[in-house]
Amino acid sequence: MMDYSSLIRDIPDYPEPGIVFKDITPLCNNPEALISCAKELADRFRDTDIDRVVGAEARGFIFGPLIAVELKAGFVPVRKPGKLPSKTISESYELEYGTDTLEMHEDAIAEGEKVLIVDDLLATGGTVCAILKMIRRLKGVPAGVAALIELSFLNPADKIDVPIEALIKY
Repeated sequence: MMDYSSLIRDIPDYPEPGIVFKDITPLCNNPEALISCAKELADRFRDTDIDRVVGAEARGFIFGPLIAVELKAGFVPVRKPGKLPSKTISESYELEYGTDTLEMHEDAIAEGEKVLIVDDLLATGGTVCAILKMIRRLKGVPAGVAALIELSFLNPADKIDVPIEALIKY
């Protein structure tokens, strides 16, 4: 197992004072680490028969497709409002420092499909909860959450009712 935490850089006071941003770009710049962490996260859900992997803008777009390929599943982008070209559903949520809204194509997930949510960092759980609501609205079956980093001191698992797998926990 690789030491992924050594490839995460802390950026204090970003994007706001008091926030310590976990910068994953050093990890992404290391091909061996990038491939390894995607494979390791995929392995944790390999026996779950995942149909779709959902990745939230923007860093979920890095790991989501890599994991989808590993699991031989489709990839579903979840984006900020107005960025997807077809008819969408949306969900608003709270961040640790504000609010935001996400959208997904309304035909991205079929009824009964098993869906894995992927993001780089799981903090308060707001993004994941918004995605869970959209998956369920489309009658998909949320199978879990795969994240590179979990900020467990923010207790995201208290809000999320599916299995969570993270490679790094702070």
